Amino acid sequence: MTIDIIGPEAESLLDWVTLTEALEAGHRLPRAELADTFLYRDGDTLLTRSAWISGLGMAIKAASVMPGNAGHGLSTVNGVVNLLHDHTGLLEAIVDFHLVTKWKTAGDSLLAARKLARPDACEILICGAGKVAASMVMAYRAAFPQARFTIWNRTALTAEALAARMDARAEADLETAVRGAEIIACTTMATRPYLRGDWLQPGTHLDLIGAYRPDMREVDDTALTRARIFCDSRATTIGHIGEFKDPIARGVIAESDIIADYYDIATGRFARQSDDEITLCKNGGGAHLDLICAQYILQSWRGAQG
Repeated sequence: MTIDIIGPEAESLLDWVTLTEALEAGHRLPRAELADTFLYRDGDTLLTRSAWISGLGMAIKAASVMPGNAGHGLSTVNGVVNLLHDHTGLLEAIVDFHLVTKWKTAGDSLLAARKLARPDACEILICGAGKVAASMVMAYRAAFPQARFTIWNRTALTAEALAARMDARAEADLETAVRGAEIIACTTMATRPYLRGDWLQPGTHLDLIGAYRPDMREVDDTALTRARIFCDSRATTIGHIGEFKDPIARGVIAESDIIADYYDIATGRFARQSDDEITLCKNGGGAHLDLICAQYILQSWRGAQG
């Protein structure tokens, strides 16, 4: 059996909207079996995420998250993605970790925005100015070609640099940026909320991406209580990420307030109900999303090889 080794050169074969369609289709298959481990050392994290979707295959993704790497010019997140055949369990492909992570993370939130944001939204705010922020600009542009982009970051010079690269504008005042936005992507590694729900205007959609640990949050309690709440996967958000775990533990919201995840798309529950409501979706990732994305990359790669 041939093992495909797929590197970053495959990126030119990929399309953001087609990826969201693949993600949606993957959630029509039998529910994924998932197993995650999380190991912590101070601010560092080691995640091992495994998924098996009957009819699609298996994926094992190991990722190290080392915030201190940035100070040494190294990537903060590193790892490996292995795809195993659904029926034989044989290694089918090794796919570039950064390629899968980039497309899975941004594609995940793009799927949420395509379902929950107003289709005529044209003012998009990106909070943060790192790699995920840049990916979100590219992803949103594929589905909202009419959009104008604003970048906010705690370090204004970093926001200005990303804005210059991405044909966007930088805004130093977060409240001003939030009040003018129709879609907001939060892509920071904040441990304390910085975005206040009182600033949100009717009809806004929030994609919460950055928080991935129990001690991390990007938006305050008011944002949660004002919004209709969704997530990509209940299994990988509620018990693992501070954005939900903390306010649930304090009784600010209940698990039942999380209306739907991607397995509810087929029923119609994962949807905006009115132009004025505020929607919020927590992107928690998960190995099943890595599996679907990596399989999309693999099939795109094989199709291009003839």
